[in-house]
Amino acid sequence: MNRLALFDCDGTLVDSQHSICAAMEACFAQAELEPPARERTRAVVGLSLVEAMRAMLPGAEAGTHVALAESYKRAFQDLRGLGAVEEPLFDGVAALIDTLAAEGWLLGIATGKSARGLSLCLEAHGLADRFVTLQTADLHPSKPHPSMIERAMAEAGAAPETTLMIGDTSYDMAMARAAGATAIGVAWGYHGAGELLRAGAHHIAATPADIIALTRIFA
Repeated sequence: MNRLALFDCDGTLVDSQHSICAAMEACFAQAELEPPARERTRAVVGLSLVEAMRAMLPGAEAGTHVALAESYKRAFQDLRGLGAVEEPLFDGVAALIDTLAAEGWLLGIATGKSARGLSLCLEAHGLADRFVTLQTADLHPSKPHPSMIERAMAEAGAAPETTLMIGDTSYDMAMARAAGATAIGVAWGYHGAGELLRAGAHHIAATPADIIALTRIFA
């Protein structure tokens, strides 16, 4: 079976929190709701948008969650149109991708982003051709459902025992566990190491270089 390294995007490959928080604040303001604290927004990064809004406002009606999700999309697109979207790669990520590819790993992404948003992000960093499978929120149930990993493994010809899920949130770790994959939590993202471990992380990586060392266990 092929070896597959799946990455989350926001908080794992790129630091997009400022743009995500700005779009969240804009959509709440448009709905005449008190904008959430940025810590609260970071806590739901990784969920699909409707699920994120449900987590933010559990007492609201389903229609409100859907409307806020659509408003968030428009707010993010407005930021992109203004050239105000910030999604820099975390230090060491480019070298990590190069190293894993050179060592024979197939690479993929499983993200709460939309396919369009992911495509724009990867193109901006010249990474569009580095991944053999791209799984996005508009194609699957929200994390932590294992659908993204299951589809990625099928497309890459990998098995759970040869698949890593590398992410920064508890949703990524729970998704990996549900799919039978190895869960590697990254300490530079939006959920703390303790939360990642409680969600089932097998390993915690403090830096991208730590992930390279971990992958060599599976060589």
